[in-house]
Amino acid sequence: MKNQPNVRNFCIISHIDHGKSTLADRFLELTETVPKTKMRPQYLDLMELEREKGITIKMQPVRMVYALDDVAYILNLIDTPGHVDFSYEVSRSLAAVEGAILLVDASQGIQAQTIYNLELARKQNLVIIPAINKIDLAQARVEETKKEISQILGIKEEEIFFISAKLGTNIDKLLEAVIKKVPPPKSDIDSPFRALIFDSKYDPFKGIITFLRVFNGRIGEGEKIYLMSTKTEGEVKEVGYFKPHLVPEKELKAGDVGYIATGIKDLGRVRVGDTIISFKAKVQNLRLPEPLPGYQEPKSVVFVSFYPENANDFNLLKDALNKLRMTDPSFNFELEKRESLGRGYRCGFLGSLHAEIITERLKREFGLNLIISIPSVVYKIINVKGEEKLIFSPIDWPDPNLIQGIQEPWVRLEVIFPRSYFGKVSEVLEKLGGEYIESKFLGETRTVIIYNAPLREIISDFYDNLKGATQGFASMNYEVLGLRSADLIKMDILIAGKKEEVFSRVVPREKAYQEGKRIVKKLKEFLPRQLFSVALQAAAEGKIIARETISARSKDVIAPLYGGDYTRKRKLLEKQKKGKKKLKERGQIHIPPDVFLKMFRSGPL
Repeated sequence: MKNQPNVRNFCIISHIDHGKSTLADRFLELTETVPKTKMRPQYLDLMELEREKGITIKMQPVRMVYALDDVAYILNLIDTPGHVDFSYEVSRSLAAVEGAILLVDASQGIQAQTIYNLELARKQNLVIIPAINKIDLAQARVEETKKEISQILGIKEEEIFFISAKLGTNIDKLLEAVIKKVPPPKSDIDSPFRALIFDSKYDPFKGIITFLRVFNGRIGEGEKIYLMSTKTEGEVKEVGYFKPHLVPEKELKAGDVGYIATGIKDLGRVRVGDTIISFKAKVQNLRLPEPLPGYQEPKSVVFVSFYPENANDFNLLKDALNKLRMTDPSFNFELEKRESLGRGYRCGFLGSLHAEIITERLKREFGLNLIISIPSVVYKIINVKGEEKLIFSPIDWPDPNLIQGIQEPWVRLEVIFPRSYFGKVSEVLEKLGGEYIESKFLGETRTVIIYNAPLREIISDFYDNLKGATQGFASMNYEVLGLRSADLIKMDILIAGKKEEVFSRVVPREKAYQEGKRIVKKLKEFLPRQLFSVALQAAAEGKIIARETISARSKDVIAPLYGGDYTRKRKLLEKQKKGKKKLKERGQIHIPPDVFLKMFRSGPL
């Protein structure tokens, strides 16, 4: 068996904002992968949205070369996201590497998402290299964080690295540890070609470009390939590495992380998690190699419907969704069956931030103005005949008289926070209407609370409330448990007397008034004023439960008059009043696209 002993494949896993992208920047500088003149902060965050929000959204591979003891090593790093909504990106990167740097912020310590990502890495049997970052901060709690990591990993404190990614402190020692501790890939260059697709993107000239980890054999330009899951043939147009931009090479070998331009332009033919093999094996009727273990299909938990504001953009929306689906397989969509709001798509996401990012990308990358429904979870309705039906949108909510039972998804919520905030965190959790499970201690100063709660409460403004109660020191992670019975009703929103289905939502019966009041207040804030007054109403079970009014935009019709008989002014005012009444009777309210986006961000339920 021939392999590549000087190759190391690894990733960085951590909670959001623990310095992962900054550490990747220092690695790029140390290995001189990117010239100093071209270096910028968050270099591997190639999307404008990532740099704008200061978070990693897409995993990004990069190939670096570093010399240690006069031996050149090839280091394939895959930078991963830290937010819970993008955990699927992390799981895919872990399947392509042999080791992981576990990065922890010295001022915040172990966080909920850190633990979740660590468990994913352990399931893949990866070598874990722990590092405490931001040791230069005045508020750094190095000793406490060291004990927490030692406790969770079951290792000696001397095995932990102390770094400052910002200042570059001990970065070289950490990179040398990757070379010494992470094993070279177990792969055979002389066996038939076999590789796992962990990502892909579309190029109008080269077709679908697959990002892959090669496990066996080698492949070069002009060779034919076969995708085992979709039974699709293709021809290699180009192979290469990530530096981090695509750089063509002659071939890819076992152990490499690189890309293949397949020439395939049918978006449905290439799937993340599929195995690519050489076409020779199939043609020569040789025994086909076993497919590599793929990825478990993620289950969407939040659903949003997208409708193009301009009906002529429907095909553009379809094409855009297909292209985004290629780069993000955790996002899925299907044609919206009900066309009360026109033709559109119901889309499934892993969380509210995930949905917001896709919405922004549709707007920025494809120039689409969209009508966006309020995010919702999936409900199970049992009708009076005992039949079950899944409801993905409030628009599909059946007549209350036909409902016998309602079930909604619940989650197991894990919250980590400083012990001094125990009382405030407990208050926030009690508002969820869930159930307390247990509390545990993490180190000497922090607490972990396990809580079961309805998913619809978690995807609303819960995280903001949690951060506010703990001055930003709390973190959370959750996993879906299953369905439980619930007492829920549909709430409709009326604008100028017209029901706007896109703003409809499902709420607990006892919270209907508070939610109705909150929504119409938000609409009053976001909707532009008209030349006539506009009534905003929330209705549930045939009753108006909340109301706000947007006052008319007024014009001073008596401004040109100077003195004189007041009856002249009164006639003008009466004429204006009658005009506004007619406008109100005939007026059509146009809701700008940005209102849908603002309502989307204002706290979905």
